[in-house]
Amino acid sequence: MKTIFTTFILSLLIVCNALAQQKLSIVFIGNSITQGKGGDNGFPPPTHAVNYLKKQKGVEDVAFVNAGRSGSTTVDWLPGSGRYFALATQAADSLFKMKDHQLVFSMKLGTNDSAIQGPNGSPVSKEKYKANVKTIVDELLGRYPGSKVVIHHPIWYSTNTYNSSSYLAEGLERLNSYIPEIDALTSEYKSAQPGRVFKGDTKAYKYFKKRAEKLFKPENGQQGVFFLHPNEEGVAILGKFWGKALKKAVLR
Repeated sequence: MKTIFTTFILSLLIVCNALAQQKLSIVFIGNSITQGKGGDNGFPPPTHAVNYLKKQKGVEDVAFVNAGRSGSTTVDWLPGSGRYFALATQAADSLFKMKDHQLVFSMKLGTNDSAIQGPNGSPVSKEKYKANVKTIVDELLGRYPGSKVVIHHPIWYSTNTYNSSSYLAEGLERLNSYIPEIDALTSEYKSAQPGRVFKGDTKAYKYFKKRAEKLFKPENGQQGVFFLHPNEEGVAILGKFWGKALKKAVLR
């Protein structure tokens, strides 16, 4: 009898362990930082985020598509009028077919929205930024039942950032104004659609600001050397921040 009971318990543990394993499909939406322009080794932040997740207990598989596009704003990702929204749906369509995977959208936008001039639609006010993000998220949630969206805070950039587009102190101030809008929006979704939209990484901004010379790629601009894109080390660290946030949001 004891042997039968022991065998039953072991079988139950095996079944529970199998059920606890999760399979994820992630679509990364973002700008050049997501696309990986700052890294020299060919591995952008999404790759590092996925590699982190694959090492976590309870994760069986992670499929992903990096849909990040350099220079893009929330205006570019709007459904219908935005030139890049189709990239997100094309990626999601392919991943959504994997019915045993949880579909997740990882979004990090705002850097280019905050510019004084240059990127499409910039400068984008904090109110318009929130409205644009909500429009994008609402469309994704409607198209893909059961999907989840994780919205990360944007990261810091130097106040002399000025390449073909101008950002400067005014742009950073505007970028900072987006952060409370993200927090408010995710809080609203928590009440309206529980378990579907989550606040993502909130720590990378300060971390990169304190370690700018170490973690950013120095770039020559119209107001001197500026910091906008993470370097190879920074890309890996940012990806891990995203991975940790995705784990907290999705692996429940």
